[in-house]
Amino acid sequence: MVSTLTLWMEVALWVVLGSMAADFLLGLYKALTGGKLSHELVLGYLKDIVYYVLPLLLLAGISVMDATGWIVLVGYYLGALAVIVKYLSDIKAKL
Repeated sequence: MVSTLTLWMEVALWVVLGSMAADFLLGLYKALTGGKLSHELVLGYLKDIVYYVLPLLLLAGISVMDATGWIVLVGYYLGALAVIVKYLSDIKAKL
């Protein structure tokens, strides 16, 4: 399934994972400096991987079966853009 990623799909996935990592590191820094470190920080990101990254990988897998060649790709890129905007707004709120 991962072998079906094109270059731009892979770049979009790395940007999604990078924005998740940046938000996680900022949240970890805030938790460590605030003295309220809990397991909810990590569990939230594991949940987000299941809710956001796994559907992107599923869309990448079924993009091979798309007869038009662009409908599933548009859904993939819109989903990736929505996740990036979500995490950028979360980062902005934490700052």
